[in-house]
Amino acid sequence: MNTGFGKNNKRFMSDINVTPLVDVMLVLLIIFMVAAPMMIQGVDVNLPKTTAKNIKSQDEPLILTVDKKGEVFIENHAIPLDSLEVKIQKIFQNRREKEILLRADKDVSYGFVIDVIARVKKAGIDKLGMVTEPLD
Repeated sequence: MNTGFGKNNKRFMSDINVTPLVDVMLVLLIIFMVAAPMMIQGVDVNLPKTTAKNIKSQDEPLILTVDKKGEVFIENHAIPLDSLEVKIQKIFQNRREKEILLRADKDVSYGFVIDVIARVKKAGIDKLGMVTEPLD
């Protein structure tokens, strides 16, 4: 008599248990959803608020930042104001689209921002955009 518990009657489970996989994926999704807003890169500045429309660009423009202390940054690298023109010329010597976005803290003096803009224009930049935040 064979009761089904003998050596010859073993059956393997052929179904895949996807519950642990779904659990892990949901945990990863939640972690990335929480962490994504914290990954904003760049120098922290208090941008002015306007109702202007967004700029459409094909290439990634270079981000030039002026913080509250009057320090100038290209992307995340601090640049002395005196060498700004030379650095920009070197960066854009092989690029066809010469476009820079300027992020200036609203508490920086108007004259300093104009000085930075003048140096950017002297470096031969065709397009200069100003980054602002939308009004609430």
